[in-house]
Amino acid sequence: MASFLLRRRVSSSMGVSRTLHAGNMDPIWLHLELRIAALVTISRATRKYSSFVGTTKFDFTDLTHPHTWYPNARKKHRKVILHMGPTNSGKKYHALKQLESSSSGIYCGSLRLLAWEVANRLNKAKVPCDLITGQEREEVDGAEHKAVTVEMADVTSNYHCAVIDEIQMLGCRTRGFSFTRALLGISADELHLCGDAAAVPLIQEILKVTGDEIEVKYYERLSPLVPSKVPLGSFSHIQTGDCIVTFSRYEIYRLKKKIENEGKHLCSVVYGSLPPETRTRQETMFNDASSDYDVLVVSDPIGMGLNLNISRIIFSTMKKFDGIETQDLTISEIKQIADGLLNLPVGRVGQYGSKFPVGEVTCIDAEDLPLLHSSLKSPSPTLERAGLFPTFELMLMYSRVHQTNDLHQILEHFLDNAKLSEHYFIADCEGSLLLLLLMNCRSICMISTFSASVQLTWVIRFHLRVSHNLHEIMQTKA
Repeated sequence: MASFLLRRRVSSSMGVSRTLHAGNMDPIWLHLELRIAALVTISRATRKYSSFVGTTKFDFTDLTHPHTWYPNARKKHRKVILHMGPTNSGKKYHALKQLESSSSGIYCGSLRLLAWEVANRLNKAKVPCDLITGQEREEVDGAEHKAVTVEMADVTSNYHCAVIDEIQMLGCRTRGFSFTRALLGISADELHLCGDAAAVPLIQEILKVTGDEIEVKYYERLSPLVPSKVPLGSFSHIQTGDCIVTFSRYEIYRLKKKIENEGKHLCSVVYGSLPPETRTRQETMFNDASSDYDVLVVSDPIGMGLNLNISRIIFSTMKKFDGIETQDLTISEIKQIADGLLNLPVGRVGQYGSKFPVGEVTCIDAEDLPLLHSSLKSPSPTLERAGLFPTFELMLMYSRVHQTNDLHQILEHFLDNAKLSEHYFIADCEGSLLLLLLMNCRSICMISTFSASVQLTWVIRFHLRVSHNLHEIMQTKA
């Protein structure tokens, strides 16, 4: 439990005052915990409306106008600039330059590692920047900028400039609602959106009702990406600069061992839950031409804009477990990984350069090559709908109408009756419903009966952390 405690950090030259580490937890579970904690505050603040809600006929399940949930953003005439194109095209670089030159701003990243990189970049440029993720919080004296994971985006403050990275993820069935919330809710004079052009029509439709000014900029890849006609086949064919992509930590270390057993190469490893400092060391060893670590083994989330000096991407498989079943990678996933990893390092003055001017992509097995080739040639499917999830206030008021303390029942009934416009879908809530069902249990012993569905150790740890908040919710609602 020590990893969940606040710990002090010695102030740096930029004035970092404290860090909160919450261990390595899946973003969906972590975000649900944050929802529950926030629900306590909202519950207290809205008790005065309980008598009104008891008599009103207002339809709390009407989610057809989500832009009205964010009055602070609606007060602004925002200029929304869409930077669209492949990863290695300079789109994010230009957006971040605007953020760096602004008097105040926020960067919203899809990964904690990306938020960490942006915070480091701004602080090194003498632009004080806080880092806020679900796992840590680093506050810098005098900071008017924040680098956050998108789930932690603040929609109550005002900014001169905001950047939302990987905006196409608003179509993600599990995390899409967080990107939609940031898109509709961030109150900024300038809102820069970076991502795949497949998201442009949907964003334009969503923002028709907000009154925002929209500008679209398209970018082309700055270096060629060539799919190989030949698979890797044997690991004896591994070369300096190769990067093998796989989809589990177990596979990362299995492949690392297999490659190093050939005796020709040493491998650096990078995956999403590595601490940022460790990830930086691994990346530095791989990028250093004088290092013996000349091969990289990574997990797929790393394919999102990190600066790695890679010559060839090798997919270990073209299938991935999506939480329910093992399926072929989508066109978007394949292009994101290949484009994101074959990303030319950017110098301090923004000049691009690499010792590998051409990037190659292949697979270990020949049977996977047709999917790779067809995906790289095809445009990403145009997004049709964005993820959505009801606000705390709506859920709380809805629960008062139905006068129940059963959080699982509240959410389940709400989702069954929710009304949506054609541009939105309700985010996948199976995990949230299961967790709420677990938290309705009255003892840890009862939780153990669900261990087949959820890791028991995590459930016990999570239960202990939120039980106090849950008790306050019930007391307030009683």
